[in-house]
Amino acid sequence: MKVAYKVWLDNNGKVFGEGPYQLLKLIEKTGSLHKAAMEMKMSYRKAWVTINAIEKKLGFSLLERKVGGASGGGSIITPPGLELMKHYEQFRKEVKKALEIIYHKHFE
Repeated sequence: MKVAYKVWLDNNGKVFGEGPYQLLKLIEKTGSLHKAAMEMKMSYRKAWVTINAIEKKLGFSLLERKVGGASGGGSIITPPGLELMKHYEQFRKEVKKALEIIYHKHFE
């Protein structure tokens, strides 16, 4: 047996969790919301709606969007978005460690 869990941030409804975190990591890697959505096997529209909903709930932009053209478009993570990702990743690691300790205390 092992412990299973999901961790997300909530503010009168789910704001940020593993899915959006992975989407932002892929945007950071690819420089594109479209490419990130494709890698996650998600429609561009769903990815766009997800990011916009999170931005609205958090009150700050996660992405700087560059409209296409001769050099093509793209997206980069804003400094507040990078901070959110950093803190979420650290929080998630600490939650995992704490839950494993509690699990072993009760089930081993």
